Amino acid sequence: MTSRYYAPFAEQGSSPIDRTVIGRLLSTALSYGGDYADLFFEYGVSGSYLLDEGILKAAGRSVSMGLGVRVMKGDATGYAYVQEFTEEAMQRAASTAARIASDGSVVRIASLSERRIARRYSCENLSLDVIGEEKRDLLARADKSARMEDARIIQVEASFRETLRELLVATSTGKIARDRQPLIHFGVNVIAEQRGKRQSGSSGGGGRLGLEYFDHCPVEQHAQEAVRHAIVMLDARESPAGEMAVVLSPGDSGILLHEAVGHGLEADFIRKGTSNYTGRVGQRVASDLCTVVDDATIHAARGSINVDDEGNQPAKTVLIDKGVLRGFMHDRHSAEHFKTEVSGNGRRESFQSHPLPRMTNTLLLSGPHDPEEILGSVKQGVYARKFGGGQVDISNGDFVFSLTEGYLIENGRLTAPLKGVNLIGNGPDVMTKVTMLGNDMRISDGIWTCGKDGQGVPVGVGCPTVKISAMTVGGTQMGNG
Repeated sequence: MTSRYYAPFAEQGSSPIDRTVIGRLLSTALSYGGDYADLFFEYGVSGSYLLDEGILKAAGRSVSMGLGVRVMKGDATGYAYVQEFTEEAMQRAASTAARIASDGSVVRIASLSERRIARRYSCENLSLDVIGEEKRDLLARADKSARMEDARIIQVEASFRETLRELLVATSTGKIARDRQPLIHFGVNVIAEQRGKRQSGSSGGGGRLGLEYFDHCPVEQHAQEAVRHAIVMLDARESPAGEMAVVLSPGDSGILLHEAVGHGLEADFIRKGTSNYTGRVGQRVASDLCTVVDDATIHAARGSINVDDEGNQPAKTVLIDKGVLRGFMHDRHSAEHFKTEVSGNGRRESFQSHPLPRMTNTLLLSGPHDPEEILGSVKQGVYARKFGGGQVDISNGDFVFSLTEGYLIENGRLTAPLKGVNLIGNGPDVMTKVTMLGNDMRISDGIWTCGKDGQGVPVGVGCPTVKISAMTVGGTQMGNG
């Protein structure tokens, strides 16, 4: 299928942005003596649909476009953006960003050349090209499936979001890179009621693909999972409290790793000296079972990218290898500071934002243990299946996470579902207490968005079944530990 959407940065065909225009803009950006400049062109299309109580209550489509110009002079950065592609407006933005420098020296722009990029997702069957009625029908199917699954379901909400982000990045070092980044997310939320008690349940997923996602993950599957979640939690008891063993389920539990450990490995925090991992490369920072990577190469995953927002091609970066800290996630600024290679982790929310070192898909890799063996080793503890919100202090890794679904473990078996469970700890400390690691690593099904400095970007997380020997569980009564 050929996309109906305007592609202003297409490699072929008419485009308002060519190498001549790029060269003039970069020359303006460096005209006051900057060391480096880059241009970030973006054109985005997005759509959203919301079905509530069987009625399509919202449907929308929006378009955004603009250019962000960054100029760097030492550690200082000038940034300006404009929301149109006329050369007059773009030159104005370039001139504004250029004023971070003032010595008037001339930096020569390298010869511009197109960079080949990987193909980690396809744009041949964009969901945006599919008529709205088909997406409405997907939501209606989810609504019907959830209601048929259990009579205790009293409310159903289904949503679908889709975007296409077209990028062109050009730098004064001569790089030109372009990409088209599709993204979809489907979600179902339900409320169950029984004897005056109400509980919610949810399920969702997506990635960098089109409606073919539903070929292997039907909407009915999400509806049934949301219902299961809500019904199970109707019988949940109050959580015990105290220090005890915690077992993390594979997949979405990787969000704890992402927040409590991953952010501390982003190199801007290392450069500023505000991360707990500052100055610790080569030191043991986790159990020797633990290998942590940031991997942008996973096919069609939510956090995968062909090129980062500075024009660099990302790869698989090993952060912790068998418990030893090996490196960090870098953008251009931090890589220059540490005199190392960029890792392709320079990301930004839009052309209105400057790039920062950000995660893509951050994973704790599989270990040697069978998941049933891990569960069987716990006399008393908590099994964490689904995570809700959380708070993390990047400077020291202290965190508090709430669970939306958890279970009591008694004598190696899952028994009662628990409510009101909070996991309290320190990320680096928890990593040293990983005593068993499953052979069942799973990547989350495309639901997470990471916030940093007011910017949100899509990310992936993943982990196997993990046993943490001791963690503080916040609840309503003291357990035996």
